[in-house]
Amino acid sequence: MTVSLLAVVVLVTSGVVAGVLFAVALSVVPALMAMPADRYLYTTNLLGRNWDPVMPILVLGSAAADLALALLSGPGGARTLYGATFVLMLAVAGVSHLANVPINRILRKLEPDSIPDDWADPRPRWRAWHLLRTTLAVVALTANSVALAMS
Repeated sequence: MTVSLLAVVVLVTSGVVAGVLFAVALSVVPALMAMPADRYLYTTNLLGRNWDPVMPILVLGSAAADLALALLSGPGGARTLYGATFVLMLAVAGVSHLANVPINRILRKLEPDSIPDDWADPRPRWRAWHLLRTTLAVVALTANSVALAMS
């Protein structure tokens, strides 16, 4: 029962993480890239308000459930996949914490109406890191799905 419940948890949480990151990459990022800098700053700060507290909980919760499944599953492919997915979700958290979040913190300190003349637009760098974590999350979801099918 515990293993089945954890399998549902990892499938739902990794699916939500991959889906949110994919939607941001597909729609939100191109829209932000097309905006003038002042609108970009204003919009990105609005968008980040609700993601910041929720996404770390989902990512790390999914990683913890994957670790539990790797430890509780019998020997074989599913155990290996759950272990790999644990590492992938930690990588998603790492990219977020070490790359995207620091950029977001810098942006929050800037006023859209008074952008410095020497402002270095972080959008290309933020997008590259976001695409990396999106790819990791989609691979994690795929691994979780295959592991569940193997169980």
